[in-house]
Amino acid sequence: MGTFSEKIDKSKQEEYKTRILENFEAIVNPKQYAFWEIKHPDFTATFYNSSKFVVQGRSIDGVLQVLGLEIKDKSADIIEEISVPHIGTDESGKGDFFGPLVVAGVFVDNENKEYFEKLGIRDSKTLKDNVMINMALEIQKRAPFSVVAISNSKYNELYKKFKNLNKLLAWAHATVIENILAKVSCDTALSDKFGDESLILNALKTRGKQIMLEQRCRAENDIAVAAASVLARATFVNKMTSLERFYGLEFSKGCNSIVKVQAEKFVQKYGKERLSEVCKCHFKTFSEI
Repeated sequence: MGTFSEKIDKSKQEEYKTRILENFEAIVNPKQYAFWEIKHPDFTATFYNSSKFVVQGRSIDGVLQVLGLEIKDKSADIIEEISVPHIGTDESGKGDFFGPLVVAGVFVDNENKEYFEKLGIRDSKTLKDNVMINMALEIQKRAPFSVVAISNSKYNELYKKFKNLNKLLAWAHATVIENILAKVSCDTALSDKFGDESLILNALKTRGKQIMLEQRCRAENDIAVAAASVLARATFVNKMTSLERFYGLEFSKGCNSIVKVQAEKFVQKYGKERLSEVCKCHFKTFSEI
């Protein structure tokens, strides 16, 4: 499945529609919040009222060629600044056996962008926990945000439903974008790339369908994504502390031999039936224990 998504001047919508219909046997459908949607066996092209033009399908090269468009080289996006204001999203806990999966989103405009830069906000992996937690408090004071923290019990339930971590992540990223759009108007969002680009696009609902979504490798270089990474990691750290206090045991981050020993101690104290309360059951460590 290929995906093309880009902001195009609205004046082009009629020209694009005509070109596609001249070159392909396709059907034009009405679509909410869009000028039109064109369906072809190999692709679907949609020109939204927001100026977002999206082509998805198993073969999109032909229609892009007809329109004189091409998919950008994503390696070049790493150094390309995205326009402000925009929403950034990131996750924490994805690779940790213990603890929740947390996805956060932050809306950054010109005013809070300057403040966040002075505060030294950057990728949470480069920050100490105490510094990061204080930064997270400042982010929540200064920007519209959303956090989806999925407890282990809920995570294991959702994983059974989605049967794929990337689909679960896409649902959570789409949810925080939708939540922020309920608070503030915005037409651009950026997330770290973790799978096929169509996953988040397909998970977005009414508000999110209007947004221009970009996904990049190392997106934490962007201030909004960096702020989201800080908020997500701070939430994860606080949730882990709460787990340790509740169960009276230590839960390390990551997934290694120490984590396995800690899991065995949990089983000894509470029984294997309750291990799913504190861990992600699809990890190999769970089956080993």
